[in-house]
Amino acid sequence: MTSEKRKLPRLPQGFGRLWTAQTISSLGDGVTHAALPLIALTLTRDPMALAVVTAAGTLPWLLFGVLGGALVDRWDRRSTMWVADTARAVLLAIPAGAVALDALSIPLLAAVAFLLGLGGLFFDTAASAFLPDLLQRDPALLERANSRLRGAQTAMSGFAGPPAGSALLSLGRAVPLLADAVSFLLSALLVRSLPAMPRPVAQARESLLRQARAGASHVFHDRVLLGLALRPAVGNVAFMAVETVLALFAHDRLGVDAYGFGLLLTAEATGGLLGAGIASQLGRRLGTGTALTCTAAVEGLAILGLATAPDPFVAASALAVCGAGMGATMVLGPSLRQAIVPAGLMGRVASTSRMLAMCAAPLGAFLGGWLATAYDIRTPLYAAAGLLLTMTAVTASMTSNSRVEAALRTAAATPAHHSAHHSAHDPALEGTPEGPAGESAPAVGERTVS
Repeated sequence: MTSEKRKLPRLPQGFGRLWTAQTISSLGDGVTHAALPLIALTLTRDPMALAVVTAAGTLPWLLFGVLGGALVDRWDRRSTMWVADTARAVLLAIPAGAVALDALSIPLLAAVAFLLGLGGLFFDTAASAFLPDLLQRDPALLERANSRLRGAQTAMSGFAGPPAGSALLSLGRAVPLLADAVSFLLSALLVRSLPAMPRPVAQARESLLRQARAGASHVFHDRVLLGLALRPAVGNVAFMAVETVLALFAHDRLGVDAYGFGLLLTAEATGGLLGAGIASQLGRRLGTGTALTCTAAVEGLAILGLATAPDPFVAASALAVCGAGMGATMVLGPSLRQAIVPAGLMGRVASTSRMLAMCAAPLGAFLGGWLATAYDIRTPLYAAAGLLLTMTAVTASMTSNSRVEAALRTAAATPAHHSAHHSAHDPALEGTPEGPAGESAPAVGERTVS
């Protein structure tokens, strides 16, 4: 996380299995992301009905984000991941069966999208909490691991998955759903083979709501964590404002057809891969705090360049630069959070930050549509650039190098299993915390490291 160069230890053997599991799952996500709206389109042409299917997948984060994080902090995280993936695989068999019975409907697709989103909430939160335990909270290893995870996710869900989903759909409406189900099953098997990690001491006498509030409070009372949470929240307002009008802007102002619009999105994804790949180097050379400020500024300036783009080539370049900034930010920010948050709060802190970002997205979509209607198609782009640059200025001091280094020193001096939230504990449970299936956590030293 600092500019000091040092020889990094090798990533644990278990990380390769986690990376493979998430890569396979991301490919399946890309398949479903492309196929599900197209499947809905075979049932209705009503825009509101299609919007319901799309929005249903985000609702679990809005409704249960913090509570889900509190549950993850109570449960065994490895078990939570493989159970969530197994459940999603079984869930996808339902609409596939409905296709065979000619019983598929928009309400069924919306319900499936909601439950898939709920499974994703538990899997993503547990994975975010499991990784720092697997890597023993080594900041440099976390950056390297998140860079690989982010790169694979972008490649699979952004490049390979959508065209594969469209191709599989041509074979039948159930085919992409079954393909995603297989990806979840493979992911579950790989996750189940990961080494078990020790869990924080259970807070048995606290209510779930109180534990959820403790996680949210930890984010809002820590300036570094609050700065890390504000970036994706404000960023989602800006980026959704852009995404809402991007297709229309590309068509009306840049003269881009459907194929060209796909190339614009590919340029952004390509930049994202590059940004994820160089994130660790930026963190080492500039310091994590300065690197985060620079990548946020790059995103704002890139969107400003997009707003003033006179042709598709300049627009594609701007989107690629923006994607690079986003890719680096999405490696550096989560890596820092995983390095400084106590193990007992990791699930709640991660889910609180994710929930803030998810809540901001609908606001951005509404803002983009309103500005384009009331003023001009370029106005949402200018507004998004202004929001991003303002956010950069506001959060620069919150995540400065000095604050980041102080947070890392504090985390290094604190036992990894210690929770920052002190509360009543059940002495009978100390030393033998149990997961959702009643399995005992292993000893602290039980890790498989290459």
